[in-house]
Amino acid sequence: MSTRDRILDVAATVIEQHGLARATTKQIATTAGYSEATLYKHFSSKTELFTRVLAERAPGDLAGALRALPDTGRREGLPEALRTVAVAALSFYRHGFPMAGSLFAEPDLLAAHRADLTTRGEGPEQPIATLASYLAACRDRGEIAPGTNVEAAARMLLGACFQQAFLSHLNQPGHAESPPATFAAILVTTLIDGIE
Repeated sequence: MSTRDRILDVAATVIEQHGLARATTKQIATTAGYSEATLYKHFSSKTELFTRVLAERAPGDLAGALRALPDTGRREGLPEALRTVAVAALSFYRHGFPMAGSLFAEPDLLAAHRADLTTRGEGPEQPIATLASYLAACRDRGEIAPGTNVEAAARMLLGACFQQAFLSHLNQPGHAESPPATFAAILVTTLIDGIE
């Protein structure tokens, strides 16, 4: 395992256990068995480290599912492509909530995180834009209704996944919850009924 991979693995665990605001680069480096200087050879900031943890260590490869949309859609059709994205989004958002929640309690950390995402051209709008672009191509091919507002459709799908992930953390332990695949299937069927 490379030094970078080891740091990412440890950072994912530390941030999940303590939240982003309370996890320090010193704690992550020490737990990984490295100096803080070594950590900064691989990551320019704590924000970059957090962003890379979400991108590379979060379950449910949302970015990968979004990149694969054209191939998945061609191979399996629009409903299956959207279900794949929804399942990945549910997993990604569910995993990310405990880590990112503390961002909102620390205004300076949130501002730094926003600035870093802007510099990198990344951020929470990127999945919406990618999904909307795919849906626009589907609309242009006549697979969905010509008047479909593709951005609204993308926001509905990903927003519902985000809310479901949020509720999974907020609900009482033992609360009955639909399995991700079941929730995704119901969500996509409802969405497609509205846009086909």
